[in-house]
Order: sequence, then structure tokens, then C-alpha cells
Amino acid sequence: MVILGVSLVLFFLGMLGWIVINAKRLGQTFRENIEVQVYLRENINPKDSADLLSYIASQPYVKSYEYVTKDLAKKRYLQDGNTDWATVLDKNPLPASINFKIKSDYATVDSLTAITNTLSQNMSVSDVHYNKSLVMNLDSNISKISIVLLIIAVLTSVLVIFLIDNTIRLAMFSNRFLIKTMQMVGATRWFIAKPMDLRALINGLVSGLIAVAGIVAIIFVTEQWIPEVRALRDYTLLGVLFAGMILLGILISFGSTHRSVIKYLKMKLDDLY
Repeated sequence: MVILGVSLVLFFLGMLGWIVINAKRLGQTFRENIEVQVYLRENINPKDSADLLSYIASQPYVKSYEYVTKDLAKKRYLQDGNTDWATVLDKNPLPASINFKIKSDYATVDSLTAITNTLSQNMSVSDVHYNKSLVMNLDSNISKISIVLLIIAVLTSVLVIFLIDNTIRLAMFSNRFLIKTMQMVGATRWFIAKPMDLRALINGLVSGLIAVAGIVAIIFVTEQWIPEVRALRDYTLLGVLFAGMILLGILISFGSTHRSVIKYLKMKLDDLY
């Protein structure tokens, strides 16, 4: 019953951790979909455009990039359902551009402002554009969600520690007379505590593994129902989460058990009733 109780509590903590990880990955995905368009001047020298493309590609904030020619820009314009200007204009008014997506660490208004200011100073560039309102809203919403999730995670962690501690202390309460009897027949504290501490370590390990197995099953089922969730999977963070769950189960089980054993060893026999 102790193993099942601890496993259940760790499972709920793991579910919250998985939600936090997915929220973090989702925010990162949104940030990395922000695109910056660097429009080139008309009749630019091919060497200058190649140099600009090489410069942008070498920057640490660039995640991916593409060079959009005037013809490709027109093709995409028409694919969006816009009317062809061939009957009105005799040349393509759309400029060539270098479009790039930024890494999530640079997806802030301050960073993007500095980036656009630097690129705008290049003689080959006519204009630099990105969706500033989207970035501002994204920053604000992600910050609010992060704060809420952090508060929930802290409160849940405290509650989990409290519940596991109480569960184990209640289990040890039923062994108080056995502990006292062993002490009365001459057993040392170490002799009494050692097997119980060892069992607590094993119970904590088993509880953590059961909880991890439950989380893995939930992840598998969720990704079968919603395949898009698979793109948010982060093996590193999941590994840290699973290791933390197992370690937490072991440490709390051991600490609560050992503390309860010492407590009953120090109590008088009459107080055990």
C-alpha cells in the first residue's frame, strides 16, 4: 500500500512535469517560427546579395534561412490567391528577399530590434520586417504562463513531499511496538533501523519506477491520439524528470522511514499507546 500510495503521488507530480516540459517546448516552437524578411534593393549586384546571404547565414541568431528571388516571390503571391498584375504592370514590383527564422533565445523585442537595426545599415538592404505585435504578445503570454506553471509546480512539489512523508509515517506507526520491542531486548539503533531503511530505499525505487512507467504509458497513448504532440518530445528534459521522480521517491521514503524509526526509539513505552 505504501508503494502504491507513493507511486500515485509521484505519478501526478510527473504528469505536471510533463505538462511543463510540453509548454516549454511549445513556447520554443512558437518563438522559432517567427520570420524576419530582409528585402533587397532593386538591381543589386549578385556579389553583394551573395555576401549578405553569407553574412546572415553565419549569424548565431539564425535557425534557418532561404533566398527568395523576385520570381519566387511572385509565385507565392499568386498562390495566396492574389490577382496577377500582368495587365497593369510590365515588370515584377516584388523585391527579392532573404527570409530567416530565429532561434528561440533571440525571439524578444529587444533582440529583434537590435538585429533589424544592424541589418538595415547594410547598403544592400531596402527594408527589414517582422511581426512586432506577434513577438510582443508572445513574450507577454509565455511569461504569464511560465509564472503560473512555476507556482503550480512549487506548490505541487511541496504537497507531494508532504503526502509521501505522511503515507510512510502512517505505515511506520503500525510497526512502533516492533521497533520498541527490539530495542528492549538489546538491539542497537543501527541494527533496528538498517533493514527498515533498506526496505524504504527499495520501496522508493519501485515507487519511482512504477510512476515513470505510468507517465511513459500516458505519453505513448497521448501521442497515438494526437500525433502532433510527438514533435514536442524532449528526451533530455524527460530523462531529467524521470530521474528526479525516482530520486525523490527514494530520498523521501528513506528520510521519512529513518526519522520515524528514531522517533519511536526515543519515545517511552507508555507514550506508544
